[in-house]
Amino acid sequence: MNPSTLLSLPLLALALGGFVVGSSEFIIMGLLPEVAKDLQVSLSDAGLLVSAYAMGVVIGAPLLGPLLGRLPRRKALLWLMGAYALGNLGCALAPNYEWLLAMRMFTAFSHAGFFGCATLLAAELAPPHRRASAMALVLSGLTIANVLGVPAGAWLGQATSWRVTFMVVAALGFLTLLAQALWLPATPKPQANAAGAWDGILRRPVLHALFVCSLSSVALFGVFTYISPLLRDVSGFSPEHANFALLLFGIGLTVGNLLGGRLADKGFRYSLPLAFGVSTLCLLGLFVFAQIPALALGCLFLWGVASFAISSPLQLLLVEQAGESASLAATLSHAAFNLGNASGAFVGGLWLSTNMGLANLPLMGAGVLVLSILVCLPLPRLRAVKDHLKATGQLH
Repeated sequence: MNPSTLLSLPLLALALGGFVVGSSEFIIMGLLPEVAKDLQVSLSDAGLLVSAYAMGVVIGAPLLGPLLGRLPRRKALLWLMGAYALGNLGCALAPNYEWLLAMRMFTAFSHAGFFGCATLLAAELAPPHRRASAMALVLSGLTIANVLGVPAGAWLGQATSWRVTFMVVAALGFLTLLAQALWLPATPKPQANAAGAWDGILRRPVLHALFVCSLSSVALFGVFTYISPLLRDVSGFSPEHANFALLLFGIGLTVGNLLGGRLADKGFRYSLPLAFGVSTLCLLGLFVFAQIPALALGCLFLWGVASFAISSPLQLLLVEQAGESASLAATLSHAAFNLGNASGAFVGGLWLSTNMGLANLPLMGAGVLVLSILVCLPLPRLRAVKDHLKATGQLH
């Protein structure tokens, strides 16, 4: 790969995989009424399909991590993407609710391993000074899925059938599997003593970073889970305008993800507290200016940018600190994020159940973010490029 660019077929194949996984994960949210009606279950039962997926990632990561650490990354990714495509095909053909729930759990297990392997392979394929940007490029598939894949999938499912949406996702999964088989380079089998060992995970800096991963997701999903009703009931947005606001937020996530990669590449010491601080200000702005549409949209976009600017720095920090357990650490980071997703939705719901109100919900998110700033400050500093080159013997 040209050291000055990240444009390469292997990284494109990995990003495409991120897009497929991201689309499948969140696409169900826009199709819950259709699924509930077709399978004759309540809307709350259909909502368990979202929770079950998140918990599948949380459970699957520690189970799959050590196993995947024993396989060459290319082989592991092919198995995972193949399983993911088959799982979505199983969702499309589900004869009943129980089958669909099982297939969602199955695909979530594949998700747990995919991003860990894909981000590590991307870092290995990139030159040292672009490692974090390469990891961010893979994760950009996830954010672009929120911008394009999820709205398109919801529209398709509402216009035809939710089963058609899952069939299309499965087809994209098989297409991605072909692209990865053709474009991913052969990779060596990891050394036996680096097979996802848990001793590297039990180090304080690694556990600390994993906790920050979860805490950041609590702040994000505590508010984002209920952002659509907040925009409609508090800001007075129409459903169409609320959808546009979510699209703008998704674009912010994509920009923030790539920006975070650049900051991490430079070893910027304050990238995490800065991102958390900007997120806090954006949520406070949303609380104050929620009834002024233009300012609310601006706060929402910047919140998206800051929220995902933390992903790549945290991923790179985990890889650096975990050493021989990097593969397992990268996998567990996505479990930590999903644990935060589920916890954030619960905390947000608990806030609303105490009659604190939708209008005040951003204050709860801002409070969690202030706690996140305090927690992340003692984290070890990311190594700058020069430090990394010295550590690996490439600079004397």
